[in-house]
Amino acid sequence: MSAEIRVALEPPYTVHVGRGRLALAGELARERPSVAVVTDGRVAALHGARLAALGDRPWIQVPRGEQAKTLAQVGVLLEELEAAGLDRRSLLVTFGGGSVSDLGGLAASLYMRGIDVLHCPTTLLAQVDAAVGGKTGVNLGPAKNLAGTFHQPIAVVADVDVLATLAEADWRSGLGEVVKSALLESPPSGAEPLLELLERSSEGLLRREAPVLEAVVERCVRHKAAVVAGDERESGARAGLNLGHTFAHALEAASGFALPHGVAVAVGLVLALECSRRVGLLEEPELAPRTVRLLSRLGLPSSLAALRTAEVPLEAAHIEAALRHDKKRAEGEPCFVLPRRRGAVALGVAVDPALVRSLLA
Repeated sequence: MSAEIRVALEPPYTVHVGRGRLALAGELARERPSVAVVTDGRVAALHGARLAALGDRPWIQVPRGEQAKTLAQVGVLLEELEAAGLDRRSLLVTFGGGSVSDLGGLAASLYMRGIDVLHCPTTLLAQVDAAVGGKTGVNLGPAKNLAGTFHQPIAVVADVDVLATLAEADWRSGLGEVVKSALLESPPSGAEPLLELLERSSEGLLRREAPVLEAVVERCVRHKAAVVAGDERESGARAGLNLGHTFAHALEAASGFALPHGVAVAVGLVLALECSRRVGLLEEPELAPRTVRLLSRLGLPSSLAALRTAEVPLEAAHIEAALRHDKKRAEGEPCFVLPRRRGAVALGVAVDPALVRSLLA
């Protein structure tokens, strides 16, 4: 099963989901006078042959994970693009996880004031979230994604075959974003809700069975594509995609970015649900225990206690300090996306700092 999901922006583009889809990269790059690929060493070693259709193109390697997401690394990458001879008609292909698409997309938006980018995400997190929607970004010190642009790709190629080689930590990180999508989704008419699909297919998902992966990635992308089409620049409804992320980004920063993003999101979702309950916004109280059960079935943590270790103590004061650096802050205080029920959230909610402190204890 494969799917072609249209992101209805101007110009529109397609997200190609399925098995063996990386062969499309060569077709999409065929008419370009010059192409470069930005990736990391592990992805290049494991899957470089899958992009053989691109031919003899420059491959630019960047650090793995959050280490790639710095302004210094943007500068290095821009210099590499110039050395590779790219011009305004060129194409940059990102081939890696969310950090690679975030960094590569930002560099593409800046180089010669903007060149085209094609995302070929190789992690579950990037396929269901980071590579779709045109957000780019790097971190500024403890502040996650504080410097970035909106730069839509010409296409996204999400080949689920590459997910078989994901390290367990990266796999679990993607599952956190999948659960977020399930809480936000309003399912298409007649379709099984994504939350029910995950509950029913959790074992197949953990075994990384291709039909389950295709179905889950497709549903997450369809949801995000619909949201992005209605609010490209996050002036309204798209902000709902940050559910759980205000807490999660602070957890990542407080851990020195030792926590995988989606693992932090998993705990961030539970914190957002509890926060919503305490401020009287949660209209579907059974959603919280249901989410905790699903996270447990998927091998994800659902509490701060489950994340805290001697190496990563996640002290409340450090998390609070990181929250004040969140890009969604107002007058120095964080604003939260809080769930009301499945498919409905409250945006920009200011929460009493004492309540936030109690959640982080």
